[in-house]
Amino acid sequence: MGVEQKLGNLGIVTTTLEQAVAWSRNYAMWPMLFGLACCAIEMMAAQASDNDMSRFGMELMRPSPRQSDLMIVAGRVSRKMAPVLRRLYDQMPEPKWVIAMGDCASCGGVFNNYAIVQGVDEVVPVDVYVAGCPPRPEALIHGILTLQDKVVKKIKFAEKG
Repeated sequence: MGVEQKLGNLGIVTTTLEQAVAWSRNYAMWPMLFGLACCAIEMMAAQASDNDMSRFGMELMRPSPRQSDLMIVAGRVSRKMAPVLRRLYDQMPEPKWVIAMGDCASCGGVFNNYAIVQGVDEVVPVDVYVAGCPPRPEALIHGILTLQDKVVKKIKFAEKG
């Protein structure tokens, strides 16, 4: 069924400004590069032609936090790097989201020692965890689609509430 069958032949579609902004914000997230280890190679592969994250509105990977609204933490975070990660997160504009990519970012991975943060959620709030060591590009894309679904549900809940 098309829009013409539901609305008639009006030739217009109505919505609110909030819904239009929320839709564009959800389907045009700009991820920030924060690759720290081997997961970064898989993150780059997700942007390459075989997987092409551009299909999901992630055309550009930004190195600047002020132009990004999604931080993908790919790899292990050392205690020395944690304040830098937090500073970059604080510089991102609202609303902002975080994906922890890989076992090292999620829970420290095989590095159970004092020098590695045992989960990036100790430093920044994480919205979606992508499991694997390293996770395949398809897993990262699935995590991004999961985040988009989460954002849509949050928007719909805010409209009702």
